[in-house]
Amino acid sequence: MNNHITFWGIVSCLLSLCACQPTGEEYDVLITNAVIYDGSGGAPIQGSLAITADTIAAVGDLPEARAKQQIDADGKAVSPGFINMLSWATQSLLVDPRAMSDVKQGVTLEIMGEGWSMGPINEEMRQQELDDLAKVDSFFHYEIPWTTLGEYLEHLENRGVGVNVASFVGATTLRIHELGYADRAPAKEELERMQELAKQAMEEGALDIGSSLIYAPAFYADKEELIALCQAIAPYQGRYITHMRSEGNQFLEAVDEVIDIAQSSGVAAEIYHLKAGGRLNWPKMDKAIAKIDSARAIGIDISTNMYNYIAGATGLNASMPPWVQEGGYKAWVDRLKNPAIRQQVMAEMKTNTQDWDNLYFHAGAEHIFLSFQSDRLREKYEGQSLAVVAQDRGTSPEETAIDLVIEDGSRVGAVYFLMSEENVKKQIQLPYMAFGSDGSALTASPPWTNTNTHPRSYGNFARLLGKYVREEKVISIEEAIFKLTGLPADRLQLSNRGHLKAGYKADVVLFDPETITDKATFANPHQYAEGVVHVWVNGTQVIKEGEHTGALPGEFVKGPGAK
Repeated sequence: MNNHITFWGIVSCLLSLCACQPTGEEYDVLITNAVIYDGSGGAPIQGSLAITADTIAAVGDLPEARAKQQIDADGKAVSPGFINMLSWATQSLLVDPRAMSDVKQGVTLEIMGEGWSMGPINEEMRQQELDDLAKVDSFFHYEIPWTTLGEYLEHLENRGVGVNVASFVGATTLRIHELGYADRAPAKEELERMQELAKQAMEEGALDIGSSLIYAPAFYADKEELIALCQAIAPYQGRYITHMRSEGNQFLEAVDEVIDIAQSSGVAAEIYHLKAGGRLNWPKMDKAIAKIDSARAIGIDISTNMYNYIAGATGLNASMPPWVQEGGYKAWVDRLKNPAIRQQVMAEMKTNTQDWDNLYFHAGAEHIFLSFQSDRLREKYEGQSLAVVAQDRGTSPEETAIDLVIEDGSRVGAVYFLMSEENVKKQIQLPYMAFGSDGSALTASPPWTNTNTHPRSYGNFARLLGKYVREEKVISIEEAIFKLTGLPADRLQLSNRGHLKAGYKADVVLFDPETITDKATFANPHQYAEGVVHVWVNGTQVIKEGEHTGALPGEFVKGPGAK
């Protein structure tokens, strides 16, 4: 009798223990019932994705898995976090580290450094930046405790940032560090110091070297100078990425220069925001693409990125010849106050020149919309066209542009309508095309909303997936996600990001392909995109049910040359 009781007691105990044990591995996060796009460009799979700590633990059919947090995707898309190949969040992340306008679109990595980077700086450059900050609204003030580019990126990580951050080292920044704003070639010793600074940046974790050649003082750098800088970073597996010398009348010649720099230096190259600016130049796009394709066919690694709009944004400096801007803003303004120089500048603004990219001529005053730093000008003219402002002031558009630069204490922000929708769609389809906003990561509340901005800061990535994928079917969703994730990550040699694979960093987006859309317009740009439900950065949830959690888990993502 006692043996019988003992046997059934043991059986009962064993059954109880089995019922209490998990039947599969336990994770921190488990996303089930998802349509998973892994970032490779291939067809999606139905399944689950598991996260442990900051890493993707498993992807696929995980029927026995358990997790502390389990989310039913309800058939929505899960993809790697999007990579912003051209971010100007350099300053905005110092003010609001959440990166709201980008992370709400699914961006988990901001890549900065289009010609200008936040380091290396010398004491003169530091003081100039502080002086410039003192001119604008107090909300945009911050300390500058860093000197090198790596120190800036570490500063962002250490103080807390909502997305991952990386940067190219700016060729313009290197030039200013050694030459200031002078219109001359560097001496041998100056060029060698620029090369050493580039090497130091690469060893600290910079991705590549970036240039922006339509702007002074970058405009003053010749091809040989750029080749020398690229040769310095070649041993670090660096690349050259450029806002070309022309996107207008010398568009094709500028493409040739990029190819020459890549071939001569032995580095791969990428063209920032590929576009043909000005109606007269729209037909050149096919020839530009043919040049790139021909270079790629013989083994020269050339790639491109873009934003998905027919208007660009920069300043009124792009409406005036580079020679008048030599020496920086103060020297520029001093020249503009000289009556004879004013007349010369106005004449050149109206000329269809081959010598520099004249965005004023290509857009026309009625298609240039303004944004200001000065409260007085902002209250009166914010968001209006240069033509309307000129009419109000009773001066020509050319003279008005000059006066506004002087009065605002800045280059004056400007949106230029320059491109064709047909070319935008053609570019999106290029197999080597990635995407960048060319904007800051903003917050849709005062004081950010006091000034106008380009809607690309709020909508570039959602616009691709909504307008060009779902509505117009320019490319498939799997190709779009590849171009937002795996393509740029592989191009930048980021070994553990851009794909949904076990062991990779858990930068993950859950979004609804049926509803994702950009809401920002040129008339009302400060509107967040819709359709992104959840976002994880390094395994930490930063967007939950479309709202920011307050978490700041972003990291400094380093290039392959880092030591």
